[in-house]
Amino acid sequence: MMSFYKQKFTAILLMLVVSLSAQSQDKGLTPADKSKIDVLLKSMTLEEKIGQLSLFTSDWDVTGPSLNGNYKKLIKNGSVGAIFNAYTVDYVRELQRMAVEESRLKIPLIFGYDVIHGHRTIFPIPLAQACSWDMAAIEQSERIAAQEATAEGLNWTFAPMVDIARDPRWGRVAEGAGEDTWLGCKVAAARVRGFEGTDLKATNTMIACVKHFAAYGAAQAGRDYHTVDMSMLSLYEWYLPPYKAAVDAGVGSAMTSFNEIAGVPSTANRWLLTDLLRKDWGFKGFVVTDYTSINEMVNHGNAADNKDAARLAINAGVDMDMQGSTYLDYLAPLLEEKKVNLSDIDQSVRWILEAKAKLGLFDDPYRYCSKERQEKEVMTPEQQLFARKFVAESCVLLKNPGQLLPIPGNIKKIAVIGPLGDSKKDMLGNWSAAGNWEKCVTLVEGLNNRPGKQYEVVYEKGCNVTDADRSGFDAAIKLASTADYVILALGENGWMSGEASSRSNIDIPGVQNELAEAIVKTGKPVAVALFNGRPLAISQLNSLPVAILETWFGGTQAGNGIADVLFGDVNPSGKLTMTFPLNLGQVPVFYNSKNTGRPYNPADPGAKYVSRYLDCSNDPLYPFGYGLSYTTFSYSALESIVDGGKIKVSISVTNTGNRDGEEVVQLYVRDKVGSITRPVKELKGFRKVLIKKGETRSLEFNLTTDDLAFYHPDLKKYWEPGEFTVFVGGNSAETMAKTIEVK
Repeated sequence: MMSFYKQKFTAILLMLVVSLSAQSQDKGLTPADKSKIDVLLKSMTLEEKIGQLSLFTSDWDVTGPSLNGNYKKLIKNGSVGAIFNAYTVDYVRELQRMAVEESRLKIPLIFGYDVIHGHRTIFPIPLAQACSWDMAAIEQSERIAAQEATAEGLNWTFAPMVDIARDPRWGRVAEGAGEDTWLGCKVAAARVRGFEGTDLKATNTMIACVKHFAAYGAAQAGRDYHTVDMSMLSLYEWYLPPYKAAVDAGVGSAMTSFNEIAGVPSTANRWLLTDLLRKDWGFKGFVVTDYTSINEMVNHGNAADNKDAARLAINAGVDMDMQGSTYLDYLAPLLEEKKVNLSDIDQSVRWILEAKAKLGLFDDPYRYCSKERQEKEVMTPEQQLFARKFVAESCVLLKNPGQLLPIPGNIKKIAVIGPLGDSKKDMLGNWSAAGNWEKCVTLVEGLNNRPGKQYEVVYEKGCNVTDADRSGFDAAIKLASTADYVILALGENGWMSGEASSRSNIDIPGVQNELAEAIVKTGKPVAVALFNGRPLAISQLNSLPVAILETWFGGTQAGNGIADVLFGDVNPSGKLTMTFPLNLGQVPVFYNSKNTGRPYNPADPGAKYVSRYLDCSNDPLYPFGYGLSYTTFSYSALESIVDGGKIKVSISVTNTGNRDGEEVVQLYVRDKVGSITRPVKELKGFRKVLIKKGETRSLEFNLTTDDLAFYHPDLKKYWEPGEFTVFVGGNSAETMAKTIEVK
């Protein structure tokens, strides 16, 4: 089945890549586009210009706290540049008709939406996708998302979120790639390429929006919308690079973050939006706020009122006001009072008109309104097969004592127990766009869907996710006692991560741990399918003699993909991109920390005056890069050659088990002495390779001195000669090491 799976997946990739490549051309502006924009700008009134800088939601969907019910009237008046939360061909066509047939200048609208991990076909949450370490699959998931979204009238997505996050209490870790900057850059670029392709005029591509600029993932205490405060060195070294990677990949828009940095809200930060983003990085797209973030500067205490906030935003470099109506209400009087400049307004209008030209909307405003595409290109069998495969590839096997997984082939009765075993809605996870939960495949359904199955699947909920009701325990225990094998479906509800979903306690909620303990006492073999949108503190669950498969929230095909892993049709290959803490007190805990002046030495566990806890280990429960397989791998023959500014690192990896399997071979580097202290390890490369049982693969990594560079107090990035340690292994904690000198 594995080879069939691979062949079908490769065919899907090839088909969709060809689909986009056939239409590829430069996604920049043509001379005709620029001429058209010049003519438009000269003919626009001030009110029409301000309208282009205004973005409002329709009442089709709600993704924030307020609505403007006059959006249709504003469209007809030419007072809106873009609409979000509006999709399906008929609805989009009608709103576009109002703009191009009833407004004076007939300027088409851009239509945006939160297409975060799929549109109709929902893929695993982005954090889960990153755990696949498969950049081609991540890119392809966004190509499919763009194909479906544009088939339903959309041409702009508020993704990718590339915020680096080290605190799992923050609910929006689900939307990002995890804690590592280097890997985050790779994922950011892949997602932009997936959405935008090589030609924005192709009707199956859309403008991406990198967010949240900047450092939103470092919110204090892991509490959403909270303050961010850090040194400029930390900002440049760890948090800014993924945004820069998205800009370098050609992202068409950028979204300001809700947080402040060093006392200045991002939406009012001219250094961030103009000096850094535009002047230093050369960004050529448009900047949009997050939902009402201009208005929220009043609450921040940075603006006296909404009018003052509008002044700060336009002067900082914000081009489009999302939902706040501050530009629409106050830019004209601010201009009259000479508190803002017409040249800044004109430049913002130009950025937005250029985006519309790049999308081909001036050529045909209805080009994303094809009923034929909507009927043929949404939730196709090929898309579902890809989604199923991606679910399996994103799962991470955390624990497997006694080879409890895969499920033996002679099992006759499987009991699925737990509140997430047959919950369609929860499979979508957060930010599920236009996904239909009724079309989701649950774990129970996935187990029953396996062709030729010769086992019975029975289900008991046992308890709810969050409350203390134990009334279902007895029925669950009784059912487990009659089964040959038990799968516990535990974790969070889908809504418990994402925006406005921070948690102060990140253990499995409710009485699920108690349910697990009761089921284990039956003596049956037990595997846990863990559903969650963040790393959890699962030490209590982990102490039980159970296998644990981290499944995240897999989306539309969740149950099918998980079943493929549970039965061994797919050998798990996922690796964590965010550390699982031993307990909440360790948070934030991440692999690339500093050593400190009094580092803890495990060989001297009784030492007192060192950086350690009295009541637990410094080590996390599961480190960055960790993930098991149904086979085993051994590493040997680590070698390195330094030739001037080039470093070649080689390693041999042997599959020592009884199954073919994929291994993510990871390369880390430590700069042993630096003028700025360096982390104990930094990821600098990886290779995901299929190794057949008994086979040894020799792998090679090639670095240059650019890979050794880091930011200095002058905010310049360069390397320093000296001794370095290179580490290669299957996760950040278990590696082979070799010291080299680079002069």
